[in-house]
Amino acid sequence: MDYKAILEDIKPTEDEKREIEEVSSRLMKYLQDTCDNEGIDAKVALVGSVAKNTALKGKSDIDIFVAFPLDTDKQYLKETGLKLAHKCCDEFKSTPEHHFASHPYVTTHIDGYEVDIVPCYAIDDGNDLKSAVDRTILHTRYIKANLSKNQEDEVLLLKRFMAMTGTYGSEFKVGGFAGYLCELLILNYGTFENTLKEAIKWQYGHTIDLEGYGTSNLFNDPLIVIDPTDKNRNVGAALRLDKMAEFIQSARNYIFSDNKEAYFYPLKRNLVKEEIIDEFKKRNGDLIAIRFNIPDMPLDTLHPQLKKTCEALERKLNDEEFNVFKADYWSDEVLTGVILLEMASSKLNDIKVNVGPKVFINQACENFASKYGRENCYIQGDFLVHTQKREFSDACDLIRHIFTTEHIGLIKVGKNLKKTIINTYEFLEISEIDDELFLEFLDDFINPGQHIVR
Repeated sequence: MDYKAILEDIKPTEDEKREIEEVSSRLMKYLQDTCDNEGIDAKVALVGSVAKNTALKGKSDIDIFVAFPLDTDKQYLKETGLKLAHKCCDEFKSTPEHHFASHPYVTTHIDGYEVDIVPCYAIDDGNDLKSAVDRTILHTRYIKANLSKNQEDEVLLLKRFMAMTGTYGSEFKVGGFAGYLCELLILNYGTFENTLKEAIKWQYGHTIDLEGYGTSNLFNDPLIVIDPTDKNRNVGAALRLDKMAEFIQSARNYIFSDNKEAYFYPLKRNLVKEEIIDEFKKRNGDLIAIRFNIPDMPLDTLHPQLKKTCEALERKLNDEEFNVFKADYWSDEVLTGVILLEMASSKLNDIKVNVGPKVFINQACENFASKYGRENCYIQGDFLVHTQKREFSDACDLIRHIFTTEHIGLIKVGKNLKKTIINTYEFLEISEIDDELFLEFLDDFINPGQHIVR
């Protein structure tokens, strides 16, 4: 297939490249001059996809690292790094936002670009690692030294393919392939197409070890890609099994597709709320939607807590014999969170069987019979059981019971969400939310496989 037209759509234009170079140069010069003028022993470096020439069009975020000598006190590094970032924000009239990796760093927006200013230690070898972010400069050096000009385009094709099939991005919300991982795949397999052809052969625990370190036995992950700059790190550690599986099937579908170009562009979908609601009705299940406010918190903290809460609620409902067909969460990432439960059954009869010990365990059976009344106990299989009134026969009643100060501990809720859920939750009809992204979420809920096949 000829990828020239696709590359024209996904590669940054020359104007975009010049602009990003001009903005990043100004920022780096200001930071380095400030270090030099104030006697701060640190070197400023541009890292990430912009530095490696592997950024997609419109995705040119600027990552600037301020590298301090290895003997720098950690507290000094944190404080000085943040001070430099705040001075830069003041100089360029932007607002700093604090984020955390192994230590704090600043994200801001300058001249339309998202900018990360990250303090780190200056290391030349992965063995010198003092914080998780220290490797990033080594990653940039390695890719720039080993990735050919032609392979930069192959990386862009792979990133775009993954983005359009929902498997690109290592942040928790996605759980997919990081940009650095994509670059290493192209280094290993040579081209985009060859990467896909080889990916369909992967098994759980597939290993790529570009430098031949032989340390794959240290890991038990779906995909093991030994970091060329640190033999004790798996670059694929953040990749979830389901996202690896989706990529493999996407690759398989692509190879056999007669419409390969479609895999590089967003799904064409004309979403009409009424039609989506009708689709849910046709499934003949009970739909429970719970809306609540979300606190102001970093997205890499919010999404794990939303996922944890959703999964815990699903488990509790199933434990109480309600049948959850599918559960998922959505958030606008500003004000609102929604847990959506599609129930195979949300209403139960009023009685349930309380299963006791096996009949062969004498003392346990005596205790069980004494507690519930010998006359009320009977045998089911080889278990002693008794029938009791069910506390909750309606799933919504159970949820109301759980979402109270007294009972929220019945499930594992994200710690920052407990108070807001208790104070703000409400049941709603999905038609009550007017948000295009929520409609896309509903469409994906009903049609989960549409991104991996065209």
